[in-house]
Amino acid sequence: MDQVPISNTAAPAPVSAWIVQGIDFRNLFWVALLFASMIWAINAPHYEWPLRFIHVASGVLLTGADIIMGFLIGPTLRLLDFPARRTFTLKLLPKTLFIFTPLGIVAPTSGWYYAERLGYTQLDYPDYWWIVGALVVSAVLAVQGLFILLPSNIRAYLEMRKENPDPAKVGRIMRTYFYTVASQGVMQILIVTIMVKMAGGL
Repeated sequence: MDQVPISNTAAPAPVSAWIVQGIDFRNLFWVALLFASMIWAINAPHYEWPLRFIHVASGVLLTGADIIMGFLIGPTLRLLDFPARRTFTLKLLPKTLFIFTPLGIVAPTSGWYYAERLGYTQLDYPDYWWIVGALVVSAVLAVQGLFILLPSNIRAYLEMRKENPDPAKVGRIMRTYFYTVASQGVMQILIVTIMVKMAGGL
């Protein structure tokens, strides 16, 4: 009896409709859950700890991520050749898209409402300058996140997905990206300093 040859070629795995240009939009579920939790905590005046937890947790995660990205991953990537950088970046950027932007919104928003609940927004000068300082730093972080990091993330990712990406263009975008993230890490430490001062009493 003749044997039927067995092909070693596996059938390609079906691509989910949620994955577009390599970006898994199922991660929006976790983003929606984060925002829903923040909104619930803001509108739950009888419970202080959920809002405090969301503010502290999102702030700590964002600070840690900024420091790691700006001072560890960024300098390490610059030492790699372009093919290795491309492979790593194509795996990294789609994930940071769903991490940095939501955390950058949740941390300052929950912080403002938490400060309002504790009465810090009613302080007189000069103590109120600490609140002004926190607002200024938060505003700078928000502008950087929405108008520098997010566009740079998308531009670098789409360029990397091209069959023949431009290494020089990607290098310029990623330098801006990582320098901005590093500056955010420094400003996050400044925010932590202000928070520690406020927690210890003004």
